[in-house]
Amino acid sequence: MTPESPRWFKSSYSNNGGACVEVATNLATSRGVVPVRDSKAPHGPVLSIETAAWSSFVAAVQADRFGNA
Repeated sequence: MTPESPRWFKSSYSNNGGACVEVATNLATSRGVVPVRDSKAPHGPVLSIETAAWSSFVAAVQADRFGNA
């Protein structure tokens, strides 16, 4: 059996200005993580964030808990 590869995508809100992150949510169920990387460095480091932490982060962003810095 081959390991599942991440399917990377950027937010539809990305304006393609180059300052984006990409996520691969397809691994959340099978591996329990959401990989995140810099779109400018697709072969660079990847952060593996646990699904519960990712869900909390997304909920906080949607609730605008970080403000507009």
